[in-house]
Amino acid sequence: MANVLTSLASDLYRAAEIVGQTAVGFIPSVTVNAGSQAAAQGVTVRSYTTVEGTINTSVTPSMTIPEGDDNTVGNRTMTLNKEINAKIPFTGEDQLFLEQGAGFQTVYGALLVRKMNGMVRQIESDIATEAYRYASRAVGTAGTNPFATNFDIIAEARQVIFDNSMPVDDGQLSIVVNSIAGTKLRQQAQLQKANEAGGTDMLRQGTLLDLQGFMLKESAGVQTHVKGTATGVTVNGALAIGATAIVFDGATAGATGIKAGDVVTFAGDAVNKYVVEVGQASGASGTFTIAAPGLRVAIADNAAVTILNAYTANVGFHRSAIELAIRPMASPMASAAQEQMIIQDPNSGLAFTVEVYGGYKKAMVDITAIYGVKAWQPDAIVTVLG
Repeated sequence: MANVLTSLASDLYRAAEIVGQTAVGFIPSVTVNAGSQAAAQGVTVRSYTTVEGTINTSVTPSMTIPEGDDNTVGNRTMTLNKEINAKIPFTGEDQLFLEQGAGFQTVYGALLVRKMNGMVRQIESDIATEAYRYASRAVGTAGTNPFATNFDIIAEARQVIFDNSMPVDDGQLSIVVNSIAGTKLRQQAQLQKANEAGGTDMLRQGTLLDLQGFMLKESAGVQTHVKGTATGVTVNGALAIGATAIVFDGATAGATGIKAGDVVTFAGDAVNKYVVEVGQASGASGTFTIAAPGLRVAIADNAAVTILNAYTANVGFHRSAIELAIRPMASPMASAAQEQMIIQDPNSGLAFTVEVYGGYKKAMVDITAIYGVKAWQPDAIVTVLG
């Protein structure tokens, strides 16, 4: 079975041209922390975090140099806690049979791409889930296509990120939508007119245009969120601007209570829609948490909390807000693998470890990676309800 991977790799990209690919929008829009060094499941990846600290509003002249201000540099961690794997076994008879037709390399190259496509689809879905569940706020109407009549909602999404003091003009913003929203956006008349759109890309190629500082992308991984069943929820105690822990009572929890990803509004705040980061599945009272930076309006004691309807979770975010860390899985020194190669998925750009294992009149191609996904900065994420 020598040099099986070399033969497959030589034909892989020709096969890729005819294998259907999952539309990825989240993977190319987040920070991808990739590397060729093998890692074990559970390894920790760290990212630094800083706070603004003291800002002086006056300067006192002195012949003595004053002490510097205290500054805090902390760290946040994520874990490579997800494994993904696919196996393609084959026998000598399989190989001989395929060589009489399209060719072994061509068929197994296509199978390899198809398996990687399924693995990429899972990773894309995991990023999409992480993104919407850690969004700071939401815009739009649950259950309604965000581009039903216009694309004004993109400006509203930008405002949320701007009001959270996150960057909006560095070319790193993306909005990832499902195909239904993408199709409706393509049907906007003003975007099909070259004189108004500034080009013919939308009209001729169907390419989604960059709008309001966002790169518009489609993804097959956009999630649908089903609301929690809690009703009658009221705030227990007045809440200040910036609060994230919401103490409540009066609830009838039902089957699922208040769920992570639920979008809630508060009586007395007609503008803001907040995303639940940590829910509570049962009980008439307790605490749920909304994402940073928290409440933008003070909420009175006993204010009613409304959980909005089920929605499609299109998401707008800054690249640095979400990270995907992915590594090849470490193999022991005595591994039975006869060959190993790192192969890059031509669609997403992600790299996977591909190994060949030999058995008794049978062999197997094994594709593996370990990864983790983390939303570091809810302030730079907004859910665009659909």
